[in-house]
Amino acid sequence: MRIQIEKPNDIENVEPYISFDISDDLCNEFVKNYRSSPPPSQISKSKPVMDLSPVTDALAVKSFDKIADICDTLMLQVAAEGISFHDDWPYAIHLLGYFYLDDCDSARFLWKTIPASVKESKPEVAAAWRIGQKLWTRDYAGVHEAIRGFDWSQDAKDMVAAFSDVYTKRMFQLLLSAYSTITIRDLALFLGMAEDDATTYVVEKGWTVDAASQMVTVKKQAIKREQKVDSSKLQRLTEYVFHLEH
Repeated sequence: MRIQIEKPNDIENVEPYISFDISDDLCNEFVKNYRSSPPPSQISKSKPVMDLSPVTDALAVKSFDKIADICDTLMLQVAAEGISFHDDWPYAIHLLGYFYLDDCDSARFLWKTIPASVKESKPEVAAAWRIGQKLWTRDYAGVHEAIRGFDWSQDAKDMVAAFSDVYTKRMFQLLLSAYSTITIRDLALFLGMAEDDATTYVVEKGWTVDAASQMVTVKKQAIKREQKVDSSKLQRLTEYVFHLEH
């Protein structure tokens, strides 16, 4: 097949056209490919990729106290870039990050923004929020039950364990400040442990257990008082001692 390209009108001293030969097979292949190609309007553009490596890196080094802040920052970033993130967002980890910091208000707000489809299709997200519900209603024993009541993924398992440990310490401090005595049964519920484990835990911290009455006596921590020194009194004392020595 002979292809002829005509000369533009505004170019002088050039042949009226340029011609060259092309094989019929090559021409037919070109026409076939052209007809099978989608129009430009249907060619999909590459979508921006959501980078969650800061979250996975923080989990890997167990920087659980930074998870909530990292997730907040990334969520604002991907939303600003127009990336559709809801289906792939680590909502369970994000919620657990708030619980780790004892920030139930932010967790509750996040839960309200999660699409219903995600809540229904991702059991781990719903399981994380069950912890939040127990925290919100101050169902202390229920928090431990919600933690133990789900088979957490590998990504969430370490963080759940870390939160459980932090929560137990918070409960111990609550008992320390609010109780003088408590039953062994209630102690175990607050700490999320078996009764023997709970009594061992507090005995190691100086509390006493009466097996006959099944009561535990809380050992209050001594309050350290800082005595502020009045500089003027110190100066007068120095002058007095100097006077005695001379």
